[in-house]
Amino acid sequence: MSDNLLPETIDLVIQPRLRDLGDGFTVRRILPYARRRHVGPFVFLDHMGPVRFEAGRGLDVRPHPHIGLATVTYLFEGEIMHRDSLGIVQPIRPGDVNWMVAGRGIAHSERTPDHLRPQGGPLHGVQAWIALPKAWEETEPAFQHVGGGVLPAIEKDGARLRLIAGAAFGMTSPVRSFAPTFYLDAALDPGGVLPLPEEYGERAIYIVDGSIAVDGELYESGSLVVFKPDVRPDVAAHSAARLMLLGGAPLDVERHIWWNFVSSSPERIEQAKRDWREGRFAAVPGDDEFIPLPP
Repeated sequence: MSDNLLPETIDLVIQPRLRDLGDGFTVRRILPYARRRHVGPFVFLDHMGPVRFEAGRGLDVRPHPHIGLATVTYLFEGEIMHRDSLGIVQPIRPGDVNWMVAGRGIAHSERTPDHLRPQGGPLHGVQAWIALPKAWEETEPAFQHVGGGVLPAIEKDGARLRLIAGAAFGMTSPVRSFAPTFYLDAALDPGGVLPLPEEYGERAIYIVDGSIAVDGELYESGSLVVFKPDVRPDVAAHSAARLMLLGGAPLDVERHIWWNFVSSSPERIEQAKRDWREGRFAAVPGDDEFIPLPP
């Protein structure tokens, strides 16, 4: 649909682009986008799968660095083993949250656990990067795992919502966020009505599965629907649907992104490049491989 034909409540609809992460594993890259670099503090959004690995195969994202952000991995199917330079070893399973604060610098890997490789299996999920406020960009790195059973949940009007991070609808997630934000997993029955948090300046819906109608216009899976500020769109499921609701306050300052580095300062990103190239990031215990700095 052309932008000039969009409902008045919608600013932009983004379609993902395929990106190869290596070994033939592709993701759908949603953010950043040329015309929309971020929604609230969300500066990166990847849709992984759904895919089914053959026996003996799996996900292998070798150790790589981050600065200036928090990553959040959220799965619908499968399992990933997280290892990082803090010494954390933590599997993530559907409905759980792995929240990694990179701050001044961290390295981590994400792989299919060894015990699942012989039989292969599914993988489906979303990974987001959330820019830390400028005052927190150089905070100490940290990691938090929250089991799905602890996340706040609400059900109404055919919609079941689970709050991954931030605050919305009177709920607050136990995941530590650094700026006003919200991130929800929503499952809708056909005809289910979806509210949007009204207290945030930037809001969007990513359609994982199914289709929704926004002010009478139909949008299919794979679309990121970005809303204008201060609007109250009518959102309802056209079919059974799985959605991610995300957004928050606008960024305090613009961010620069290069590879896995996010910062308000281009000079800081250049320093991070040198640090990774010259081996100054802490290693990931138990994982001796690494991804070289791209050219």
